[in-house]
Amino acid sequence: MKKKVVGIVGLGYVGLPLAAEFCRAGFRVIGVDTNEERLGCLRQGNSYIADVTSEDIHEFVSSDRLFPTSEFSLLREVEGISICVPTPLRKTKEPDVSCVITAAKNISRVLQPGQVVILESTVYPGATEGLAAPILERSGLKAGTDFYLAFSPERIDPGNYSIRLKDIPKLIGGINEESTHRAAELYQCVFPTIIPMASAKGAEMAKLLENTFRAVNIGLVNELAMMAHNMDINIWEAIEAAASKPFGFLPFYPGPGWGGHCIPVDPVYLSWRAKMDGLDVEFIDHAVKINNHMPQYVIDRVADLLNEQGKPLRGSRLLLLGVAYKRDVADTRESPALPIMTILEQKQAVVTYHDPYVPRLIDNGRVLKSQHLDRELLSSQDCVIITADHSCFDCRFIAEHSSLVFDTRNATRSLQQNYPHVHIL
Repeated sequence: MKKKVVGIVGLGYVGLPLAAEFCRAGFRVIGVDTNEERLGCLRQGNSYIADVTSEDIHEFVSSDRLFPTSEFSLLREVEGISICVPTPLRKTKEPDVSCVITAAKNISRVLQPGQVVILESTVYPGATEGLAAPILERSGLKAGTDFYLAFSPERIDPGNYSIRLKDIPKLIGGINEESTHRAAELYQCVFPTIIPMASAKGAEMAKLLENTFRAVNIGLVNELAMMAHNMDINIWEAIEAAASKPFGFLPFYPGPGWGGHCIPVDPVYLSWRAKMDGLDVEFIDHAVKINNHMPQYVIDRVADLLNEQGKPLRGSRLLLLGVAYKRDVADTRESPALPIMTILEQKQAVVTYHDPYVPRLIDNGRVLKSQHLDRELLSSQDCVIITADHSCFDCRFIAEHSSLVFDTRNATRSLQQNYPHVHIL
């Protein structure tokens, strides 16, 4: 390549780690984002994502390897452009690809011959070719001939520091063979393992398959957990026993619901796309239904435990421990703790939360603050609900100073024998 300059559109949980890897590989990165707060943070050398350190950002920005900007015009000088913008669900539970559309429109105004455009945002099969390509071709350039277009899904596991981003095999599917080749040529400068695919559709499906696999199995184990409770069976013990089999079984664990930017979203994208072709995907839809039901199930279990103590849910003081969607991250996207909090408040419970990773939470327009966790806070609650099992939580301390604990993550498994007021999902 003539110049080692790339552009990344969207500097969030996907784009910023990707930008950091390109910087480490010796590239100059033009990072484009419309969020001025993010841009200001980066310009000051600060990171807002746990997977990228502020020390790294300071080094990249001060050495001009990372240039944060809101100006799409600067993308004219880059070899390749990665689109890493959010693709959440609408309130109607339909795919929201508006950010991809906006990014593609902005890129089309500055797109240059020979550039490679790589979509990393999760989309439905066919979106790269059927949605992104026509918008980018408003530039007057032909996709696959004048510029090259591919899909390469992000496969990040937030909070997992044992596997580096660059060590995750990179799937790349272009809209034609030359697009796959050009995208692979760019990404192989960062990723040691490149897996070329026959089409963009295939790469899009692979991404959805990965997370639909997880979603369906989480739905299965959540349904079994509800069944096991009615049968007075310890589901956690049953899972560990099944996992002792050295083949044919992969353990999944129940919880208060699902969360994050992929698992609650990707199966819905796949289901939505299938229904466009008149196909029923009842298996996937049932998993979605079960996982979305889990917050209500948690509340029902808490209500039953309070009833046993002669307390109604209404007016009870309830503390949620952990509002992030998983342990040791600050990400609250699609976190099951949020609907649990909302439903409890609708039932007129008094709800507060503690989460060292989320000191401030905006929920339905309200600004909530994490409470300081001490024995006074714990002892004043009618029930403490563990919704995220952060490794910094001292479960013994929590059990000792609480009158009732409902643990949705099996974090207190070693304490039940000595603390009968501790209950596990």
